[in-house]
Amino acid sequence: MRILIDAMSGDNAPLEILKGVELAAEEFKDTELVLVGDENVISDIAVQNEINISGISIIPAASVITMEDSPLSVVRDKRDSSMSVGFKALSKGEVDAFVSAGNTGALVTGATIIVRRITGINRAAIASILPLAKPVLLMDSGANLTVSSDNICQFAFMGAKYMEKIYGIDRPRIGQLNNGTEYNKGNALQTESYQMLEECGLNFVGNVEAKEVPFGVCDVLVTDGFTGNIFLKSVEGMGKFLMGTLKDVLTTNIITKVSTLTMKDKIKEMKQRFDASEHGGAPLLGVQKPVIKAHGSSDAKAIKNAIRQAIFFVETGINNDIAIFAEDYDEKKLIADAEKQQALADI
Repeated sequence: MRILIDAMSGDNAPLEILKGVELAAEEFKDTELVLVGDENVISDIAVQNEINISGISIIPAASVITMEDSPLSVVRDKRDSSMSVGFKALSKGEVDAFVSAGNTGALVTGATIIVRRITGINRAAIASILPLAKPVLLMDSGANLTVSSDNICQFAFMGAKYMEKIYGIDRPRIGQLNNGTEYNKGNALQTESYQMLEECGLNFVGNVEAKEVPFGVCDVLVTDGFTGNIFLKSVEGMGKFLMGTLKDVLTTNIITKVSTLTMKDKIKEMKQRFDASEHGGAPLLGVQKPVIKAHGSSDAKAIKNAIRQAIFFVETGINNDIAIFAEDYDEKKLIADAEKQQALADI
């Protein structure tokens, strides 16, 4: 298995990327790791910081897509960038998966145009595990600002397949993020999506309010990418706030500091629970080859865990299941549309 890592993209690239790759190389010894980026810069940073990347090959790329660049730059203005070159290597089958902490818009555009979507899937979506007590998969967390009810339904199916394969959950519970639990809450998108989700054969538990998500009411939470991204960052921010507040409380005086020692393991467990870097990266579901989006501010641990996500993605063959679903879903939709047209003709 060959996992390709974008060495140049992200807020902390290339230093934290290389540190993360070094950690991954030590942990995942049976996996071949490959870097893409400026060879001279990568080598200089590795030497200066005593990072061991010996034995890791580098695919050369002359430029970098910044966070300010247009999403289309990956296929138009910067076709020699580390992200663009990485996608081309993935599409040609030279590597099995691609990990990048770069520009989200460019990542989605490149994956969609260069690697291409799975036949029958209308929109690719970023699937993020929320840092909560029980894993909850958020679909979509940033790839699509606007979506249709049909997109929401496909997100639910792809998310269900992911949770079945990665977390071993039988018939994952699907919830739709909304401002109330009633079937008629929300705007036209939510009400139409609700009806489709009820009829699609999934384990749909209905609308879910944001305040209920941390209590494990669903395994997959579906929404549009704009709402999902705001919700994801709110959860991550609240987690950091709570851990910071807890630290202040536990270091108030000598008594609280001594008491902290008796809760050391539980505090560590709680910190890991709210730490988004534990999950590393989010897969872009719906494209033909495994693509993992790491957080823009990823540190070495997050990059290592994003590589772990890529390995799991390849090993479980989730894309094969999604492709089978997409073919079946497309056929059922054609039949349903034909029946609807016939019903209208009979009136």
